[in-house]
Amino acid sequence: MIELLLEAERALSFGRVDRAEQLYRQVAAADPGNSIAVVGLARVALEHADDAGAYLLARKALTIDAENEAAQRLVTRLDEVMRTRGETVPEPPVEQGPAAAPSTPPAAARGPAPRVRRRRSIVDRLRHR
Repeated sequence: MIELLLEAERALSFGRVDRAEQLYRQVAAADPGNSIAVVGLARVALEHADDAGAYLLARKALTIDAENEAAQRLVTRLDEVMRTRGETVPEPPVEQGPAAAPSTPPAAARGPAPRVRRRRSIVDRLRHR
């Protein structure tokens, strides 16, 4: 999985958005609990100028891993941008059934995330998985 995520990062950094999306989707399908892949898909949505889609994907990443700093930053920033533009911030769909994860409140409602450890790059996080 790490190799696919690194390849997706490279593709995105070189503007190969469709290739990056394909790779992030492949990882997310194989490992639905991979919040890094979901954040990658959110970044792809941003490249397609889909702020609402990116916001929802970042929120989904937070339901997978509430400590994912990239997802926290995306949610906070997109919430701020959409509200500044007067847009309605979309609510994530409510999942049904006993396996439904609890909804994470918007970053603005949670307040700033506590700084517990130093920020690590995506490569560092992948190495320590």
